[in-house]
Amino acid sequence: MKILLMGNPNVGKSVFFSRITGVKVIASNYPGTTVEFTKGSMRLGEEKVEVTDVPGTYTLEPTSKAEEVASLMLQDGDLVINVVDATNLERNLYLTLELLERQIPVIVALNIWDDTKHLGITIDAAKLEELLGVPVVPTVAVTGEGIKELVSRIPEATSPPLTARTRDERWAAVGSIINEVQTITHHHHTWLERLQDASVHPVIGLLIAALVLAGSFSIIRLIGEGLINHAADPFFENLWEPVMMKLSTALGSEGFWHDMLIGKLFDGEIDFSQSMGVLTTGLYIPLGAVLPYILAFYLILSLLEDIGYLPRLAVLLDNLMHRMGLHGYSIIPTMLGLGCCVPAIMATRILESRRERFIAATLISIAIPCAASQAMIIGLVGERGTQYVAMVYGTLFVVWVVLGLILNRTVRGFSPELLIEMPPYRLPSWRALPTKLWMRVYGFLKEALPIILGAIFVISILYTAGVFDAIANFTAPVVSGIFGLPKEAVVAIVVGFLRKDVAIGLLAPLSLTAGQLVIGCVVLTMFFPCIAAFVVLARELGYKGLLAAIGVMIIATIAVGGLLNVAL
Repeated sequence: MKILLMGNPNVGKSVFFSRITGVKVIASNYPGTTVEFTKGSMRLGEEKVEVTDVPGTYTLEPTSKAEEVASLMLQDGDLVINVVDATNLERNLYLTLELLERQIPVIVALNIWDDTKHLGITIDAAKLEELLGVPVVPTVAVTGEGIKELVSRIPEATSPPLTARTRDERWAAVGSIINEVQTITHHHHTWLERLQDASVHPVIGLLIAALVLAGSFSIIRLIGEGLINHAADPFFENLWEPVMMKLSTALGSEGFWHDMLIGKLFDGEIDFSQSMGVLTTGLYIPLGAVLPYILAFYLILSLLEDIGYLPRLAVLLDNLMHRMGLHGYSIIPTMLGLGCCVPAIMATRILESRRERFIAATLISIAIPCAASQAMIIGLVGERGTQYVAMVYGTLFVVWVVLGLILNRTVRGFSPELLIEMPPYRLPSWRALPTKLWMRVYGFLKEALPIILGAIFVISILYTAGVFDAIANFTAPVVSGIFGLPKEAVVAIVVGFLRKDVAIGLLAPLSLTAGQLVIGCVVLTMFFPCIAAFVVLARELGYKGLLAAIGVMIIATIAVGGLLNVAL
């Protein structure tokens, strides 16, 4: 038997799925998380049945890719568990009536039942069951309330006599059902509801957003740097480096396989950022330099998702983002980029159109400095004065906006309007949070680690062949003539393809002026992303998209670097 879990976005389907199958999946408090379906299994009596978490949909008449997938998957199901948000019954029942018209056995899970009493909503579940003609069971997926009863009643799922309705007739039927089963009593606004309203206010909402983003960034940086300084670096320096040095000696400290596995030695020692061996830099970049920030960002992102803030931030910023060919949800991968571009580029998958994904990924790669780079920018440029740090960030923000406006006018395709539900503010599910964090980290390691290791191997070969030296010589006239930087800065720009923070650090011994430091930091941020982000960008955009993004990067970097040189 194939059971389909279907419902509107943001009704708790993923948590429900985890409850009945035990499969560890990502559950979020904002629409659009389950873009791809997930399968699991459960025991129903003596039978093992397959359960599929179908992408959230408002209707079986598709208006988006997710709804199209949901409608197609319905053809292969034997039974549907329709998860309904009890606090928003009127909106949810439209899909319920559509399912009943498809002549497939249905059982309704009246989820988020615990919130109805807080909102002054009373629902007669028995009467609703009578009117729909299928079993209806109140549930609270987060706590497990009602789940056992629902599973026990799955054999009762039925398909009522066919009633074909038009769209208007369906909505009229929904209104009639609501009048018979639901009553709403007056209740005073809670402080959380007042905060919900303030979060989307044009002025107060922006102040709240600034506080949330500033606080999130501070916490992410604290956690990320703490994990690097007190866990990742000590592990690689104290435990992994001695093992690698023994292997280096065993390989004769030189030769092809030494260069591939260990890489280049600096004063007889391994430099995990620059040695470029598969077992040194290849492991350190994703695990030692990127993973700590991914952990920190995903932790904060998960909290903001579960609390219900991100949809409000998306609505607040939708007007700005739409002018850039995106919609408000693009702020999510953009926020991730402030920690690490790798998960940020991967997160563009939540955007519906290929056009949106290209614009968002390109803007992230060009104008969003990762946390490691920011630490170097603040440390290096900040010594000359905070006004120069402001110049770097101000320039990148202007580039982000202006380039977005240009791409919106030049990139073909469509950007759908922002259709989004506003979940109430809720306390996070501490049971689901570790699961979500683990699944996201595992997803990164599974997808990014093999690519990065392979890319490091290829780059090591290119280094050995002298390709990077040729690149440095070729770009020297641009660096000195257009950017106004000494030719030695070419080394930093080339290294920036490997590690941005290391590249920025290489500007320190060049005795640059404050203006040159600003130019150098902006150029290094805008030019090719680090190798980890680059290979993920190729995977997400495809090679045609990658080449287009590279063209945009080169043109934008030369133009902005040249303008800064003239201005400063």
